[in-house]
Amino acid sequence: MEKLRKHKKMLLITSLITILPMLIGLLLWDKLPDEIATHFDINGTPDGWSSKTFTVFGLPSFLLICHLFGTAVTLTDPRRQQIGEKIFKLMLWICPLITVFLSVTVYGHALGLKQNTTPLGMILIGIIFIVVGNYLPKCRQNYTIGIKVPWTLHDEENWNHTHRFAGKLWLLGGVCILILSIWDWGSLGITLGITVILALIPTLYSFIYYLKHR
Repeated sequence: MEKLRKHKKMLLITSLITILPMLIGLLLWDKLPDEIATHFDINGTPDGWSSKTFTVFGLPSFLLICHLFGTAVTLTDPRRQQIGEKIFKLMLWICPLITVFLSVTVYGHALGLKQNTTPLGMILIGIIFIVVGNYLPKCRQNYTIGIKVPWTLHDEENWNHTHRFAGKLWLLGGVCILILSIWDWGSLGITLGITVILALIPTLYSFIYYLKHR
């Protein structure tokens, strides 16, 4: 496919970054405990553990599969030609960014570093919302990337208006999350709440637009 050939170098780079924790885990192998905390609650307290083997090899492999699957789905979208180059590149970096954050959190905790990763997680989420919000208004109608609800998929005008509205909303939401993280006024629980709101409001907007213009 043309888009795959055009971005095969970036796909290779992002895939290598996604499995980079394997190499880091091998370098730290003798220092890592046999059981490693791999799941944390909204306050950053570990509440789930995995074996060292699964942590080092299983988690990166799972994220790589998600990365490649998401790319494959995007490349086989019947309207893939309408997916902009910038939004496609952004999609390619989602799993690598998550991998870097998880590796810092998991390996850091396993090595006894009692760092508070909550602000880092909030900053990452805030930046993602700001970046995606900036590109949402430029996102043309497709079946893979964007706010894919029945009313946007069946009406291009609904799609365009909803994504322009959502873009502004997500920019504002991302800035709010960053402010909360910098001033230590929030938690991942509040961030998840904001995320749910940012997902629901554009859906409601799209439905109201449909009712007004049907």
